[in-house]
Amino acid sequence: MSPSPETSVPTVDELEAQERRLVFRRFTNDDAWALGSLLVELARERGAPVAVDIHRAGQQLFHAALPDSTPDNDAWIARKRRVVERYGSASYLVGSRFRAKGTTFEESSRLDPDTYAAHGGSFPITVADVGVVGAVTVSGLPQVEDHRLVVEALERFLGE
Repeated sequence: MSPSPETSVPTVDELEAQERRLVFRRFTNDDAWALGSLLVELARERGAPVAVDIHRAGQQLFHAALPDSTPDNDAWIARKRRVVERYGSASYLVGSRFRAKGTTFEESSRLDPDTYAAHGGSFPITVADVGVVGAVTVSGLPQVEDHRLVVEALERFLGE
């Protein structure tokens, strides 16, 4: 019996397909508020103890810390977001690419693990014909669940 979609780990190809699909026509401050609010709503429905963050061009546009989240979640957000900013790809995808090569981000990236974390939960905000302009990040759940929560919110927001 194969694992259910909820418990299976997405492949590099599946993660890359998500990035190609989840693209904005534009991304405004109001969009950040609406997307962040949607993420908070989804997290509250699940009782998820997460922090949510949206950055664009170096500016924090949205941040929320739900009950039972901690300051450590904010530190994880910053580390995961820096991976998106540096690589232009989802933090989970970056880590998955290293794992697919038989290594880890921590072993092979040569980046400070106190500054960068290629763990799931940060996804690029990509604008068509522009490129990556920011990141939407969740921290507080196991990394694949952080990633899935962000992807679900993006799919809903973009009408996928």
